[in-house]
Amino acid sequence: MSHNSVEKLVKMANQIGAFFGAQKASQSAAGMAEHLMKFWDPRMRALIIEHVAHGGAGLDPIVLEAVKKMPPVI
Repeated sequence: MSHNSVEKLVKMANQIGAFFGAQKASQSAAGMAEHLMKFWDPRMRALIIEHVAHGGAGLDPIVLEAVKKMPPVI
């Protein structure tokens, strides 16, 4: 996927993170990780996981935490 695709995923993930950030802190990252695993295409998950592995530029802290909780895409 292109750099533009990563930027779109970062924007989408941060928007989702804003929603889950309003929940209890202990549940927000886990809830977001579950949401991404249920509703994001495996290619999208793989790309955001790869982005986090390379520093996760532009992602909000809750998103970084959520992505780190997700299993690798096989």
